[in-house]
Amino acid sequence: MNKALQILKDRGFFQQCTNIEGLSALMDKEPVVFYIGTDPTGGSLHIGHLVPQFALRHLREAGHIGIALIGGGTGRIGDPSGKTEMRKMLDYQQLDENVEKIRAQLDKFIGFDGKTAFPANNKDWLADLNYIDFLRDIGSCFSVNKMLSFEAYKLRMETGLSFLEFNYQLLQSYDFLMLHTKHGCNLQIGGDDQWGNIVAGVDLVRRKTGDEVFGLTFPLITRSDGKKMGKSEKGALFLNKEMTSVFDFFQYWRNVADADVRRFMLLFTFLPIDEIDHICAGNINEAKERLAWEVTKEIHGKEEADTALAGAKAAFGGGGDKSAMPTVELARSLIESGMPVIDLFVQSGLCGTKSDARRLIEQGGAFVAGNAVTDLKAVTAAAMLDEAGELILRAGKKRFIRVVTR
Repeated sequence: MNKALQILKDRGFFQQCTNIEGLSALMDKEPVVFYIGTDPTGGSLHIGHLVPQFALRHLREAGHIGIALIGGGTGRIGDPSGKTEMRKMLDYQQLDENVEKIRAQLDKFIGFDGKTAFPANNKDWLADLNYIDFLRDIGSCFSVNKMLSFEAYKLRMETGLSFLEFNYQLLQSYDFLMLHTKHGCNLQIGGDDQWGNIVAGVDLVRRKTGDEVFGLTFPLITRSDGKKMGKSEKGALFLNKEMTSVFDFFQYWRNVADADVRRFMLLFTFLPIDEIDHICAGNINEAKERLAWEVTKEIHGKEEADTALAGAKAAFGGGGDKSAMPTVELARSLIESGMPVIDLFVQSGLCGTKSDARRLIEQGGAFVAGNAVTDLKAVTAAAMLDEAGELILRAGKKRFIRVVTR
């Protein structure tokens, strides 16, 4: 098998391929232009969106050319794949703004140079399509019966599939045709929920040009407990640090299950496989710390990763720098006058409501300055503050915040 494809397989980026032998032979012969599509359904990517982008960097490192396609056009419809109901429709201005934000995030992660990796926007060829011409030229190449055989559509048929969404596969297939025509793109990669759309695109290019192109998918990444990877207690793990703080991002990886460490290192870092095996053969907590640092470094940079690591060490009592912890500032008089601990947890942001704080205390998960709080009527006192006028709050085993008083 081609060396680059073997790397993808060894690291977990392989589920299905339309013709693995043919693709391997082509990649042995010459650099292959490939693409990954991402729709701008929000103002930030989350870590799940990055799985194909990690693969892009591996393929580029092996000498191939990657296109990061942002769906400024397809985003106007929304992909029904993997969804139980129709996506919320966004106005065109919002979509355009999302495109620019996502382009910037991808540029930071990939490093577009215009030669080995570059962005594209399918709005450029989809926004002004003539509907009648498109139906005659492209729609005539699709079998409704075949489309309904794909898993994505079969699932949606049970809950309701709009005609608008039904068109999505045609548009994504047209993307492949346009990228093949414009840039010589011969390969589309993506998550396995895209298999039907990718196969349809491969078939359309063959019908319209006579050329063989290829599709390759990755497994949908889940945690060892079967839950969706990248979902934290606070929701999706976003790349935008205003939506997911760097500390919370770091802590997500630091707290993954033991069974997930090696697999996530293979997928979300660029460490050599033999080094990963060496790390995972040692202390599991040190391996998790290394995983967290590596992923945070790739997304937010080394300086932010170092800061998050220092904050985590301080939070868990292993030294480190307390100033790197998530911090909130409160008036010292509030603590000294006997603030209800329930209110303290809410104002610090560790609990969303007083009911959440009461529940946390009742379940034995509330700690102030290292001491467990079990009394729902407990109040703060000046003695809780250290010499610097600070205290650490903890909710459960994994969530901390540093309270600074002024």
